[in-house]
Amino acid sequence: MRHPLVPLGALVGAALLASGCSAGPSPATGESRGATSSAAVGPVAAKAPAEVGADELGQVPVLMYHQLTEKPAGVYDRTPADFRAEMERLAREDYVPVTARDFQTGRIDIPAGTHPVVLTFDDSTNSQVRLGPGGTPAPDTAVAILTETAGKYPRFKPVATFFVNADGFSATGTAKALTWLKEHGHEVANHTDRHENLRSLDQAGATRAISAGQLAIEKAAPGTRVTSLALPFGAMPEPAGIAARGTGYRYDGVYLVGANPSVSPFANTFTPGAIPRIRSAGPEGEDADFGSSRWLDKLAAGKNRYVSDGDPNTVAFPSASRNRLSPAFAQRARPY
Repeated sequence: MRHPLVPLGALVGAALLASGCSAGPSPATGESRGATSSAAVGPVAAKAPAEVGADELGQVPVLMYHQLTEKPAGVYDRTPADFRAEMERLAREDYVPVTARDFQTGRIDIPAGTHPVVLTFDDSTNSQVRLGPGGTPAPDTAVAILTETAGKYPRFKPVATFFVNADGFSATGTAKALTWLKEHGHEVANHTDRHENLRSLDQAGATRAISAGQLAIEKAAPGTRVTSLALPFGAMPEPAGIAARGTGYRYDGVYLVGANPSVSPFANTFTPGAIPRIRSAGPEGEDADFGSSRWLDKLAAGKNRYVSDGDPNTVAFPSASRNRLSPAFAQRARPY
């Protein structure tokens, strides 16, 4: 399905800034974005921020994947070999995957000197998750390739966020697939029940589509805590606030089909109700300037990439960037 590739600025607008998603209490948990959670507390391998050039106000790539196939039919398809090469590139360039859930709430626990990347998968296709006998991922599926990459590069965490529709992962069965994902550290998130264009629906219809997706996940995998939504076609409903909050659902992050990296969740410009993503794409071809290969090149060449200091309980950054920090994280600030 063709999604529009539009820079974030053209998508957000004043309505999104009033969407009800803010740096305040998390709607799902009641925790503030600035709060330190138990998930962020553990062995600390921190270094002096200057030693690693820490910048936890830098940009973060949120990458978007759809179908893996040997015969791509469109710009949203990639071959398994393409996907494997991109995962290995990320690992070589010191990216460490984190889930959307942890990214959007500022629970980024990765080694000093490394960079977070959020891997997101839309539409719950069999090329992403297909389990063979005994529950082993089938070769060349996304989950199998993630596991292979982690085996080669120990710092690479094989975790991702799967934005699912009702009745997804048909070759395995929705319940079995979602349970497997949860047991292996992945995030199960909402993509509406039938991949409906929310902007084409009235407020009641859009709310029903989102809540139906939530209910489908809860029915297939009871106890699943769903805190993230990806907008089908990148289409924001009207009013924008119903994407994050409605009857039966409350989300900490809403994901677009954008064309650029996200700002840090610790930045005062971070908008959890409209988080941009980058389509996985090679360096050539249609919309290549907005794709992952070109953006990873730009991030590697520039000086505005998120770099961790290794301490999940602080936010380290060059002192000249102090004015970019969200007030919600003032107590965790570690300027240098």
